[in-house]
Amino acid sequence: MALYLLYESSSGYALFQAQGLDEIGQNTEAVRNSVADLNRFGKVVQLTAFQPFESAIDGLNQCNSVSEGLMTDELRSFLELNLPKVKEGKKSKFSLGVAEPKLGSHISETMKITCQSGEFVLELLRGVRLHFDKFIKDLKPGDLEKAQLGLAHSYSRAKVKFNVNRVDNMVIQAIFLLDTLDKDINSFSMRVREWYSWHFPELVKIVNDNYLYARVAKLIEDKSKLSEEHIPALTEILGDEEKAKETVEAGKASMGQDLTPVDLINVQLFAQRVMDLAEYRKNLYDYLVTKMNDIAPNLASLIGEVVGARLISHAGSLTNLAKCPSSTLQILGAEKALFRALKTRGNTPKYGLIFHSSFIGRASAKNKGRMARYLANKCSIASRIDCFAERGTTVFGEKLREQVEERLEFYDKGVAPRKNIDVMKSAIETTQNKDVEMEEAQPVEASAKKSKKKKSKSEDAPAEAAKGDALEDAKSEKKKDKRKKEQGHGAEEMNGINGDVAEQDGTAKKKKKKSKDEVAAASETKKKRKSKE
Repeated sequence: MALYLLYESSSGYALFQAQGLDEIGQNTEAVRNSVADLNRFGKVVQLTAFQPFESAIDGLNQCNSVSEGLMTDELRSFLELNLPKVKEGKKSKFSLGVAEPKLGSHISETMKITCQSGEFVLELLRGVRLHFDKFIKDLKPGDLEKAQLGLAHSYSRAKVKFNVNRVDNMVIQAIFLLDTLDKDINSFSMRVREWYSWHFPELVKIVNDNYLYARVAKLIEDKSKLSEEHIPALTEILGDEEKAKETVEAGKASMGQDLTPVDLINVQLFAQRVMDLAEYRKNLYDYLVTKMNDIAPNLASLIGEVVGARLISHAGSLTNLAKCPSSTLQILGAEKALFRALKTRGNTPKYGLIFHSSFIGRASAKNKGRMARYLANKCSIASRIDCFAERGTTVFGEKLREQVEERLEFYDKGVAPRKNIDVMKSAIETTQNKDVEMEEAQPVEASAKKSKKKKSKSEDAPAEAAKGDALEDAKSEKKKDKRKKEQGHGAEEMNGINGDVAEQDGTAKKKKKKSKDEVAAASETKKKRKSKE
């Protein structure tokens, strides 16, 4: 049986034929040793056909199809032209060697050609790759390397930028930074409280919140200057007038030590930095919420943006989280406790990161494990929908959240929850209804745009009408002047008739007079001719 080799290079498809190979004596080691020698390898493998790619974009598309195990139309036409034809209902008398087993299975299914991709074929293709520039005579030195480099860059760039709106790396970095900021802001706020307490120790008991404490310390500065004029500003910060008055009274009878202006400036600067960090933390949280709604809307609506982002971060990506079974998702974040329990043969943990969800806290002590298992199941479903769905929607996450609420009521009150099949059917119906509404809304928007254009035209119409009236007035004035001139030349009997009609009548009369004179002249000439004859 003849053996053909399909080689997908960066510049095009190439088809080689391996000759002088015995099926029984296919020795991989012998081929591996003879690959380095071009003279020996060139006698066995010969180039049959080569089809270059039309452009770099075409090469990228072909590379993507080959990597996914799909045969393109170009590859199929190339193989049909250059391979021996196979009769219907009969097996092929040759085999095709390919590097990708998925591509080989697809070719064999569509074209009924036996394909193989064993170690022997891979060694032959390795030799083809090594000496490919020697087989193609029209290639200049350096062309193949440039094509390989360009295709590698475009292929890698396309894989990295597969879907910009659903890149979960930003969520992983944002949740890491959010946790770091929480720790830093907490430690910095404690440092501000401790530092400013040397000057105003009574303020710690009045203001408990760290962010509000930094704002109040920035506003007060020196406690000796604190007066009733500061009450409105303190009330705006604290939100309570009684606390503002209490702060002013405490400042008057404070037991703290006085600070120099330089020390107060340093305290104020540090308090301002803490306030800026707190503001940045709020903005970062808003950014995380928006990114989670874009990447994993169902998971975010089910368990919350922060807990969902922690799950994605711990799993490494949304795809890895979707691949995890619910039992693994349940104990994500509790690996140390799990291995400790396995080592000591103790009780394994019931929950990991999903413990921060409000559903686990609302469940009773005896039902926390059940609730964690049920919630992990729903989170696994939501993550898979977010990962593999074509369009993002929160319908499934909301329905799954309703199921978790019903399960809580079942554990507390014994109310039977709905079945999962019914809930998923209702979710699919709502998504289909939304799609129909969106399709109907598009022509409505188009008609609204047309009505806006008509309105703009109708608004412009009065202005155009006014311009037309002005032009008509100017024309009427010119006509009046002409009438006066005609009246001065002896057209007084035509007062009741318009100027235009008078002009038309005058021209008609002139034409009639001319016609009469022409008839008389013609008759006279005829008479003269007759008299001469």
